[in-house]
Amino acid sequence: MDTATLVLATMRRRGIAGLPRNYELVYEALNASNPALTRHFEAMGPNPSQDELDALGKKVFPHHHRTGIVEGAHDKISGELEGMLRLLKQEQSSMESYSKLLGEAYNRISSKSTASAEILNSVIGVLSNATGDTMEKGKVVVEHMVERAREMELVKLELDQYKRIANTDPLTRLSNRRAFDEMLSNIYNDHRSAMYYSLIVADIDHFKKFNDTYGHPVGDRVLGVVAAVMKSVLRKDVFVSRTGGEEFAVVLQGTSLETTLEIAERLRNSVEATPLKNQKTGVNYGPITLSLGVCMASDAESAEELYNNADVALYTAKHSGRNRSQLYKPELNRGFEKDWAIYRP
Repeated sequence: MDTATLVLATMRRRGIAGLPRNYELVYEALNASNPALTRHFEAMGPNPSQDELDALGKKVFPHHHRTGIVEGAHDKISGELEGMLRLLKQEQSSMESYSKLLGEAYNRISSKSTASAEILNSVIGVLSNATGDTMEKGKVVVEHMVERAREMELVKLELDQYKRIANTDPLTRLSNRRAFDEMLSNIYNDHRSAMYYSLIVADIDHFKKFNDTYGHPVGDRVLGVVAAVMKSVLRKDVFVSRTGGEEFAVVLQGTSLETTLEIAERLRNSVEATPLKNQKTGVNYGPITLSLGVCMASDAESAEELYNNADVALYTAKHSGRNRSQLYKPELNRGFEKDWAIYRP
C-alpha cells in the first residue's frame, strides 16, 4: 500500500474529515517524521473531533495558525477584482459622457448659423470644465486601481510566505516531504530534461540508538547537525529535504554520475567528521554516519520509480555494513525483493 492510499484509509477508518490540513497531519504522523506528533495522534484514538485535530496541528505545524490566509485569499482577491471592475465601468461611463460632450461641442462650433465669439467662449468653458473633471476622475480611478493592486500583492506575498512555511520541515528548516514529492514529480514533466537530474537519499545509521540512549532532544540535535552539514556542503541552489524520520533527500541537476557519487561521498564524510558533544557535560555521543542510495533520473521512467530505485540502493548500503554510498543497479532489485519477502510482516 502506497503512502497516499494508507493515509486515506487511515482517515476513513478513524472518521477524520478529508480536509487538506487533516491529510497533512495524518501523512506526517504515519511518516514518523515527528515522533511527538505520532505519539499524540495514536493517543487520540478513533473519531477525533476537528477541534482536537486542529489543536494538534497548531502545536506541530506553525503554518496551521495561518490557514485563514488560504481560506480567505479567494474572497479577498475576488473582492478586489470586483472593485476594479466597478471602477473601470465608472471610468468607461465617464469617458463616454465626455466623448458625447466633445461631439456636441464640435457640432455647435462647426455650425455656421451659431458660430460666434460668445458661443465659442461658452463651448470652450464647458470643455475646459469637463476636461478638468474627467482628468480628476481619471486620476482618482488610477489611485484606487493602484491601491487595489497593492492589496492583491500583499495577499500574494502572504500566500507565498504560507507556502514556504507549509513546505518547510520545522525542526531542520529544510524542505519537507510535501515539497520533495512536488520537486520529484516536476523532474518528469519533460522526459528530455529528466536525464540531467539525479537523486540521493540518505538515512542516519542507528538513529534509534541516539533516541533510546540519550533521549529525543539528542535525536533532534542529530537531525539538526545532519541538516546543517548538508546545507554547508551543498550549493545554495541544490534542493535538499528531510523526507521523514531520519531520512533526507538531495535532488541534483546538471551533474554527471561521477559528480553525483562524489557529492554523496562528500556528504557522508562531512557528517562523520562532525563531532556531536554535550558542551556542558563533555559527553561525546559518538559519530554520526549516513548510508546513501544514489540513482540517476535517466535510470527511471517516473518520479515513483526514481525514488524506489534510490531506496533500493539505500537499503543495499544499509545491509552491506552502513556508512557507505551505493549506486542503483537493476540487479539490486533481486536481492531487495528476496530480503523484503523475509522481513514483510
